Formats: sequence, structure tokens, C-alpha cells
Amino acid sequence: MSDLIEPRVLKGFRDSLPQKEIAKKEVEAILEKVFTSFGFVPLDTPVLEYAEILLGKGGGETDKQVYRFFDHGNRDVALRFDLTVPFARFIATHESELYFPFKRYHIAKVYRGENTQRGRYREFTQCDFDIVGSDTVSSDLEILLVMESSFKALGIEDLTFRFSHRGVFSYFLSKLDISNRTVEILRLVDKLPKIGGEAVQEQLSELTDPEKAEKILTFISREENNERTLEKLQDLSGGTNPALDRLRDICRLLSEGLSRSSFILDPSITRGLDYYTGIVYETFLKDLPEIGSVCSGGRYDNLASLYTKTRMPGVGSSIGLDRLLAALEELGKIGNKPSNTDLMILCLEEELTGYYHSLARDFREKGIAVEVFPEKRKIAGQFSFAEKKGIPFCLICGSAEKESGKVNLRRLSTRENLDSLSLEQAAGIITQGHAPKD
Repeated sequence: MSDLIEPRVLKGFRDSLPQKEIAKKEVEAILEKVFTSFGFVPLDTPVLEYAEILLGKGGGETDKQVYRFFDHGNRDVALRFDLTVPFARFIATHESELYFPFKRYHIAKVYRGENTQRGRYREFTQCDFDIVGSDTVSSDLEILLVMESSFKALGIEDLTFRFSHRGVFSYFLSKLDISNRTVEILRLVDKLPKIGGEAVQEQLSELTDPEKAEKILTFISREENNERTLEKLQDLSGGTNPALDRLRDICRLLSEGLSRSSFILDPSITRGLDYYTGIVYETFLKDLPEIGSVCSGGRYDNLASLYTKTRMPGVGSSIGLDRLLAALEELGKIGNKPSNTDLMILCLEEELTGYYHSLARDFREKGIAVEVFPEKRKIAGQFSFAEKKGIPFCLICGSAEKESGKVNLRRLSTRENLDSLSLEQAAGIITQGHAPKD
């Protein structure tokens, strides 16, 4: 009987090979630069929380997806299903240590035991950015602008940012005298892209009645532009109200030249999580609408009140990194590099191992990523290894080159040899991608 353990990965989980991880880290670096440019600061929270911290905050469907268990101390614990609820707990825990408005970003893994689908797994990475301590149109607007800047920095501009307001919907449902069914109705409307209008209408009719179901579908349909949509929302919700005024202000500011992208007021955007109270956002790629929203969020003014008596209004959004990476790969906007190494130093003589590493140190000090091949093999085999890793240059140096203080380079893409170079010349070629002029 074999003692070998079958190497298996749980369904909905996956390993990440270097090519994927390099692309992921590059995207994360771009996003971090954008977040920082808006004044957001990083933080982290535990993957594991007490179950009572997480449960009941996202809604019934979300609770069913939470990974929950008793640990070795018989504590009822759960893996975080998003980064927003732990953030609300974080705010309450560190309230006296923070300054408000507080702007944070957090890039980390979360866990949901849901059905896997394209670009979505049970373990996945979210990139969250939030503003807490400010219930203003400026904060609502800034999250939209961060979303726009993030996708522009990633080279994606052919997309739509769709937004709406939970409060306006609440006023409308109150006018229909069905406020007691708000949560169920919001969840049904949120399923519209998945199950279609006919199925939503049928289920709404069962929840309320056919006439009210028809009115709800009319309310969530978009008109030809934001202005006409606002007029319809005002008419159907019984006139102006604070939520509608906030929505109108955001539309006005966006139209005043703040944005070059497509921001669409879409009343069908409701978001499935229960904690949203105000504006809500979703982002769709025009070339890949079937992949779903790649960046979603909204205002959650009451979430932190579960953990502190201090009022902590918040607004934020989250980029689903795995879904976004799947889209970027399909759109050809990310590379497939097996490494980030710029130069590999070949091992021609094992007696020169120390010298090879000293050369590598000198190149690294010039900002060049270097590998030293660890053992003497045929040069053709070392070249082949470098090519498999996508390393563009190899450095060839034996005793004669060491004595003369020169090195030889080989550009693997063209098989071009560049001989008798000083270290400075070699570094220039590697960083600039071409040979120096005479």
C-alpha cells in the first residue's frame, strides 16, 4: 500500500502559478498607487473572526456561504466573507486611535462557500477602498472617481459605471406600502441580470401582487439619460426627498467635467448585501458583459453602529481581483511572464561562483533583477533555462573576462552577442534594451 498522499486542491480553491501571480502583483501595485494618490492608507484585519461579528451582516444568502466552525478552544469562529464587515469591527476597535474621515484600502483574500463560476472562486481576493466618518456627496463622488481612475490606470476605459440609491428605492416602496418587504424585493431586483425580467416579475408578483410588481419593474428601468431617469424616479417615489437630492447632486457633479467615462444612473442596481443604505455602484466591461460586475460597493451608514455607539457613516467599493484578472487576460491587457528577472549570469566555472554573485550584487544596485545559475552545465542548457523563464539577457563571464574586467551579454530574443562590455555598458543595454552607440 502506498504511503503517498494524493495532491488535491479543494473545490473552489486553486494554486497560483508564477505567471498568474506576477500579473496579479502588477495589478495590485497599480491599484495601490491609485489608492495612495487619493490619500487612502493601507490596513489589515484577521482572516478569522468571531462568528457573531460576521453573521447577519450581509444577508441570509451570504450567511449560508460563510465558512463557520468551532476552533480548538471551542470558540464559534468564521472566515471573513468580505472586507467591509471586518473593517466596521476594526473601526469600532480602534476608534480612539484613528482620525476621521478615515480613508483606507485593503487588498486581501476572502472566503465564500458558493457555487464556482467564471472568474469567481470560494477563495478570492478583494481590493477595497472606503471612506468612513463622512456622510457627504463629496465622499460618495470620490469613490466613483477612484473607481474610474483605477480602471484607467489599468488601461481599461471601455466600461460603464452604473449607480443608484437604496434610499430612493425605499421611498418608492414606502409609497407602495410594501416597506416591510424591502429586503426581499432588493434581493430579487439584484438577481435581474442572472434570471431575467420575466422571472423577477413573476417572483415579485408572488411577494406582493402583479400590479405592484409591474410598478417596481417600471421604477428600476432606465430612461434614455440620467436626467430623464431622475425625473421618473421623482415622480414614482412621490416627489423630492433627501436621497433623491443626493443622487441629483452626484449626477450634476459628474456632468460638470469631473469624468470622461460612462457613468449611468441605473435604478436596477441595488446590491445584494443588506448593509447598504445609500448610493450603490457596479462596474461592467463593455467587451465582456457576461463576466458580471468587476467593481461594486456603496454607502453603509449603519454597519459600524453594530459595534460602537458612535455614528460612523461609510461609503466604499470593492474590486473583485480574480474576476478582473480573468477579464484582463481575455482582453489581452496583462502579460504572461514566468518571472521578473532581467538578467541571468551563466555558470561557466564553478570556481567563479563568488565573483558571479558579486556581479549580481552590482547589477541589483543598479535596479536590475538578476539570477545566478547555481551550477555548471552546458551553455545551451543554461540558455534554454533562461528562455523558459522569460529572461531577456544572459551574462557570460569566464576567467579571461574577470581578468579584463569585461563581460559578454547575449540578447536571447535575437541571439545577438554583445562582447567585451564594461559593467556600466552592460547595465545600460539591459535597462534601455539596446546596445550603446559608438
